[in-house]
Amino acid sequence: MEYNLSRRMGQMRPSAVRQILKVTEQPEMISFAGGLPAPECFPVAEIAECAQRVLAEAGAQALQYAVTEGFGPLREKFAAEMRGRGVVGCTAENLLVTSGSQQGLDLIGKILIDPGDAILTESPTYLAAIQAFQAYEARFVPVRTDELGLIPEALEESILRERPKLLYVIPNFQNPTGITLAAARRQAIYDLARRHGILIVEDDPYGKLRYRGVEIPPIASLDEAGIVLYLSTVSKTITPGLRVGWVAGHPTLLRSLGIAKQAADLHTSNIDQRIVDRYLTDFDSAAHIERIRQLYGARFAWMDNCLTAQMPGEFHWTHPEGGMFLWVSCPEGVDAGAMLPEAIERKVLFVPGKDFFPDGSGQRFMRLNFSNAPEAKIEIGIARLAEVARQALVMAEKA
Repeated sequence: MEYNLSRRMGQMRPSAVRQILKVTEQPEMISFAGGLPAPECFPVAEIAECAQRVLAEAGAQALQYAVTEGFGPLREKFAAEMRGRGVVGCTAENLLVTSGSQQGLDLIGKILIDPGDAILTESPTYLAAIQAFQAYEARFVPVRTDELGLIPEALEESILRERPKLLYVIPNFQNPTGITLAAARRQAIYDLARRHGILIVEDDPYGKLRYRGVEIPPIASLDEAGIVLYLSTVSKTITPGLRVGWVAGHPTLLRSLGIAKQAADLHTSNIDQRIVDRYLTDFDSAAHIERIRQLYGARFAWMDNCLTAQMPGEFHWTHPEGGMFLWVSCPEGVDAGAMLPEAIERKVLFVPGKDFFPDGSGQRFMRLNFSNAPEAKIEIGIARLAEVARQALVMAEKA
């Protein structure tokens, strides 16, 4: 049978990461592809204990339908965390609990984007945000970035030219590049958005994972005009399997997001929210996050050392101060996507850079994840990747 799918479905593309991850089932495969937290950091025993306490104390209430906005005590905790991040006026009324921050992106697209609306993004940007906004037929306008993040002058040029609906930005340890948006640029970007009446969607899943440098307050901490929607999640700080995140912003926008969420899933899993709330109440989450920071900092340093020792000198990469990714730039004439089949043959995976550009450019780049592999596998995997890189260089020189 020939199915008559919607017009928007024709514009959507599958997640390259999800497709590549299927290959990880092969024996001896070392993956730097997925954005996976280190499973050895998951608080398995603590979560099991929290689940038992929730069921013992709340019983059937924890298994019942719940309000769309989210579990009240958990919203209060997330609001307190927002205040700790510098968003001083944040209360539970400024928060909607979502099924992971990814749902927040989908709901934002649903309430804000009409077909053909211009959406400004960093170049490159998070591929699942591209997926989420493609579903609502957005028109993507990439804005130039450098080692300090989004360039305000380039942003203003794009605003004046495109009259966009919103700006989507990942200020901390950006996915895919690992770059952090400088404090002065956060202020400049906010001022531009406020002056031109543009909404900022600030996606911050990695902000707590800083292992060197100084923490920078979010753009939302500057917001006096109600133009910032801030997203975060427990996926990187507790566990992704619970699918709990949040959107913070002006109550008027949150009401619209709540209506959209009612149509999507009624509410985020009641028992999952209560487990997260119990975990944040009963256990030392700050100490747990510090353990993650130490581990990821060490794994980045090890990958950086291995790349320095083994990759050809023509390849360069970013040096993030936190998060889970670094971004490799290949020399002219080398297509990272064309390297992937050979890498798979050598049992190592990465994500080609073109998937992080809405227009499919970026053939010279690749994203590497360092959070999910122990140091021994990082060393072996980078050695394999370096062999592929040297072969690609030879082929580029012959072309």
